[in-house]
Amino acid sequence: MGLKKGDTIPTFSLNDQHGNLFQIADLIGKKPIVIFFYPKDYTPGCTKEACSFRDSYEDFTELGAEVVGISSDSESSHRKFATTFKLPYVLLADARKKVRRLFKIENSLFNLLPGRETYVVDLEGKVIMVFNSMSPAHHMTKALKGLKSIK
Repeated sequence: MGLKKGDTIPTFSLNDQHGNLFQIADLIGKKPIVIFFYPKDYTPGCTKEACSFRDSYEDFTELGAEVVGISSDSESSHRKFATTFKLPYVLLADARKKVRRLFKIENSLFNLLPGRETYVVDLEGKVIMVFNSMSPAHHMTKALKGLKSIK
């Protein structure tokens, strides 16, 4: 089981789709954060999830939040994925699954697939909402609802 509501998120840094170092500590204290972990670029479910965050991205930014997607795909895969689907938010390359382990996200589907979890984090870096489901359908709506609960 991953982090729970009330937990403080671990600090981490990973490269984004452009090869830039992204440090979560740069956001804590400045804005709420929506972090969604997904299994793999270009798979049908992950594409659906990524595009749902894209289609509602303005709703998140209007609430002052930063959206961050994380999978174990490479920077170049993320760059192509973001370009192909016009994703306006940061995608982080967690090739060694270091951050996935920090968040204690377990594999699912007979331990074959990386888990799909979404976190909403407040200004102080505390988890205020966790949604864990291999179905990509409700991650964005749950995250938006969780974010609205802060305001």
